[in-house]
Amino acid sequence: MLEHNIIVIGTSAGGVEALTYLVKHLPPDLKAAVIIVLHVSNHGTSVLPKILSRAGNLPASHAQDGEAIIHGRIYIAPPDYHLLVESVYLRLTRGPKENRHRPAIDTLFRSAARSYGQRAIAVLLTGMLDDGTAGLVAIKMRGGVAIVQNPDDALHPDMPRNAIENVLDIDYIQPLSDIPSTLVALVNTPMKVEPENPIPDKMEFESSIVQLDLEAVKNEADRPGKPSIFGCPDCGGILWELEEGNLLRFRCRTGHAFSAETLLATQSDKVEDALWIAFRALEEKASLSHRMALRMEEHNQALAAKRFKEQAESAWQHSAIIREILLKADTSTGVD
Repeated sequence: MLEHNIIVIGTSAGGVEALTYLVKHLPPDLKAAVIIVLHVSNHGTSVLPKILSRAGNLPASHAQDGEAIIHGRIYIAPPDYHLLVESVYLRLTRGPKENRHRPAIDTLFRSAARSYGQRAIAVLLTGMLDDGTAGLVAIKMRGGVAIVQNPDDALHPDMPRNAIENVLDIDYIQPLSDIPSTLVALVNTPMKVEPENPIPDKMEFESSIVQLDLEAVKNEADRPGKPSIFGCPDCGGILWELEEGNLLRFRCRTGHAFSAETLLATQSDKVEDALWIAFRALEEKASLSHRMALRMEEHNQALAAKRFKEQAESAWQHSAIIREILLKADTSTGVD
């Protein structure tokens, strides 16, 4: 008989509150390790271990590279590091971002699926966009258990909703209040040994590339997916399309990965950045042209002054158009 002995949890916006509630209701003798990715600023300082240690019965700490996994403990990804599970150890890596995040939920879930197979339990909580969906697909491919917070119960329902729409065989869709008891029941119930699905080549590749394995990066012949017509917003390289059922994802040569929704949001951000640059350049051109027109008038050069005034007016008109576009821009697809 096997036991579910590792619980991986991913969350984002609204996650501190959700995690605080969840760990508060886990017993001190939990026969599994809890490993958490919460989206945090790359340059911030995470106090989540202190918050969770005070809130519950299990000691919480930031994971250390090479640290052994011990039951009854909570391990949290530190800022700007992907957190992976590898056999009975934890690994930290500053590999390429996934869905614009490091740490990313997909990388943790994928590593748990690869190393623990059907013994892994993955929990996806509140958050924006859809990090975690591809990771849940990997968990289910290897026979693990997928638990998703009910979107109606989540402070930010996007991540749970996207998972439900794209992962067909989620085991539990529950309000946060029911998830701790489900976890305890799963951990305490021995499971029948089932033949495990082999680790797909795509999963092996993605696990390698997040650790900056040079062989995986340079071996283009064995790269999963097919080249797309899109460029990577982070480095400009070609994006490869990866399809898993209803889920469409993208990964570039160096490893940056995006869901379709996150790629769209990122492109929107890039367009806005370009508009602000154009707005600034036009305002500067208008200001300089106006100044030159005044100088030409001072020197009685009427034709030159007229030309500069026309340039200033044209630049101001174009900048006004861009200003209206920026004011009316749709900000509903921002990345958390």
